[in-house]
Amino acid sequence: MDAMTDPTTAASAPIFTGPFEGSERAAALIPRLQEFLNGELAELARAHHVNHEDGASRELLQQVWQRSHALGFYRMTLPEKMGGLGLSVLDHALVKEAIYSSGSPFAPHVFGELSGPPRVGALARFATPWQMQQFILPVAQAEKAICFALTEEQAGSDAGAVQTHAVQEGDAFVVNGRKRFISGAPFADFAVLVCSTAATPSADPRQREVSAFFVDLKAPGVRVESGYKTMAGQSSTGNIVFENARVPAACLIGERGRGLGLALGRIAVNRLLHCPGMLGLAQVALRDARDYALSRQQFGRAIGQFQAIQHMLADMATELAAARALMIHTARQLDAGAEGRAESSMAKLFCSETAFRIADRAVQIHGGEGIVQGRRVEFLFRLLRMYRVLTGTSEIQRNAIAKELLA
Repeated sequence: MDAMTDPTTAASAPIFTGPFEGSERAAALIPRLQEFLNGELAELARAHHVNHEDGASRELLQQVWQRSHALGFYRMTLPEKMGGLGLSVLDHALVKEAIYSSGSPFAPHVFGELSGPPRVGALARFATPWQMQQFILPVAQAEKAICFALTEEQAGSDAGAVQTHAVQEGDAFVVNGRKRFISGAPFADFAVLVCSTAATPSADPRQREVSAFFVDLKAPGVRVESGYKTMAGQSSTGNIVFENARVPAACLIGERGRGLGLALGRIAVNRLLHCPGMLGLAQVALRDARDYALSRQQFGRAIGQFQAIQHMLADMATELAAARALMIHTARQLDAGAEGRAESSMAKLFCSETAFRIADRAVQIHGGEGIVQGRRVEFLFRLLRMYRVLTGTSEIQRNAIAKELLA
């Protein structure tokens, strides 16, 4: 298994070698993270045959979370009062980019992106003391995992159209409905459930009442359906089914009817923070393409000496630099207090489309090797295609941008 096939193998020379754009604290943190990813976690992946398509067991993920917590990484995205580093948006983006550019299959788990502290940090100011002890602190301490249950068959971009319904009966809410495509659900202990608490669910946005709850996924009437895979071959997504599940009223997060605000309250920051993952993966694709162009021989010389290949690599590097500059610019605006709704949508749109084009060219440079399953660029092509749909489609981003322009 060679470097292009083995997802635990660190790539060679980095793509970006200019001055670091973030703080000194982030600059000091990144080498430690890279050592963890390319050393201890790479060995763990090899020992347990974990790669991007063959994921780790819950037990192994728990080991990664707890080790990351012990090293001080797991809670780094939390506010300082919760034991985090209180990172700026820019530092958060640059640290996440560095994690994903390692190519490690454990990249989403170093600070619990799918199931850990980033899912609960923004909720801490709404949580009751009981909710802090029961749900948030166990997640922050890498003892439990949590997912965010919003999407349904008829509610994705139109988040307020959720049909999962909670009816209050005394000191509990009885919940019925079905959540779809929930990241982290197969290995989560809890969920942040976004559902309707209106007396009668309505299609009229003015009459919708959407609330949020902490839910124990092991409770009676709740089950997680997993096993299906995305086009990238991953199985970290599942459905959550509620059948007369009784959720204590004490699990209501904040005020009744304010759940959509909790779900979308940091939407600009959240959209922007999807970009470093995409760009980190695009860097992996570009490095793999460059390294293959240097090693692959045709007609007595490396294919990297052919102008057609050189031009593809030049376009990939240029577009990646442009997307990265937009991400950094938007992060700085958000840190300065700008709302950044249009800018964050621009970043998500441009970064997702650019990252996919880079992966597409990486496959082209690899030729026949690039279309064989097991090659990393083939996996990245499928994964980065998904990002044009996930977390708000390209079309939804264009709608958001146009809305701000025309307001």
